[in-house]
Amino acid sequence: MVEKRLGAVPVAAGFLRWLDVGGIVGEVCPGGASAHVTHGQVVEALVAGRLASPAPLVRVWDWARTWAVEEVFGITPDLLNDDRLARALDAIAPELEVVAGTAGARAVTGFGIDVSRLHWDMAGMSAQGAFPAAGQDERYPLIACSGHPEDRRVDLKQVQTGLAVTAGGGIPVHARAFGGAGASQAVGAVNGLKAMAGTPGFLMAAGSRLVSCSSITALPGTGAEFIAPVPAAQIKDAFCAALDRERAEPADWVPERDERKPQAERETCRVLEDTHTLAGRRRSDPPLTVRRILAHSTAVAAGQQAARAKRLARAAADLGKLTAAAGGRHCRTREKTAARIGVITAKRRVNSCLRWQTTADGHGTPGPAWHFDQDAPNAGAAAGGWHALITSLPPGKAGPARVLIHYKGQGTA
Repeated sequence: MVEKRLGAVPVAAGFLRWLDVGGIVGEVCPGGASAHVTHGQVVEALVAGRLASPAPLVRVWDWARTWAVEEVFGITPDLLNDDRLARALDAIAPELEVVAGTAGARAVTGFGIDVSRLHWDMAGMSAQGAFPAAGQDERYPLIACSGHPEDRRVDLKQVQTGLAVTAGGGIPVHARAFGGAGASQAVGAVNGLKAMAGTPGFLMAAGSRLVSCSSITALPGTGAEFIAPVPAAQIKDAFCAALDRERAEPADWVPERDERKPQAERETCRVLEDTHTLAGRRRSDPPLTVRRILAHSTAVAAGQQAARAKRLARAAADLGKLTAAAGGRHCRTREKTAARIGVITAKRRVNSCLRWQTTADGHGTPGPAWHFDQDAPNAGAAAGGWHALITSLPPGKAGPARVLIHYKGQGTA
């Protein structure tokens, strides 16, 4: 008696055949006439493997022997060796966007997926190694230096990845890889989304990487509207502290996590509207003025206040240890004491409120004298909870509150 696992393999096979993934791959990347298995069959088996038993794409034939791959797909497990997988992946790599876009368009049409509003975000993946530009194929995304890597590994090169999901249900509908920093790739991403969605225009909610004058200037030509957050560094605390929250319009939105809570304990959001000006990359480039929505969240304000209190508490503990170690091996001079305080200040991010000086006791032993300026935390609390969005949506299509509600699903991307 032979036992094999079924799992989700038959279900995956049914959807793959309904989408005709094998036929799409076979048409775009036909295999050799003498091939025992086509590229399309290999790709279908790989997709089923990733869905039924997620694992690295090695020793796939071992997986196929213990699962009902031969019975469902008609592929002998030994044919799924590493060499055959590599040949199939090499064949589809130049046509990957065509394959994914065609299959995606069929899924959108067949399942009636709403693609009028999509959430798009990008992330970088660091790669170990030198990766000289001269040794890379220009037909594919280049592994290169990135300006602000998420993992803060500025010593590593990166490749950027982008993912688009639907506003309803967070269904992934489009993925793409980019070389370089990625911010300048917005137009290519929108065109790919438009081709896949089969619609001339849609609303794209994106991350802060979209906020550059060159990207936003080019987007209107694609027919897509956008919403994106303004980087926090571009909004000064003093500006936020001066905003009148009572004048702001309430947004009729409640997060899922608060739906069962009493009204008084729910997160509330209020919005104001003004304009935001983006400078061009070159001095000769004209500035671009766009619509800006200033949003205040009570939950964000509470989170920021708790984070500030935690930073102050940790800084105080570190400074207390430094005071107790005065005159020790690491704090014998004023210079060493000042250097240690500088490390604590940077690590705990309390430079704006920490006031300190080095003193000496009657024996000449140096030590720190410090306190927190309460005006600085109070100013931070007054500015807390505010963030800004920019959008190309005209006021007639969406008021300030509606723009914020449209953006609230960005966490699904």
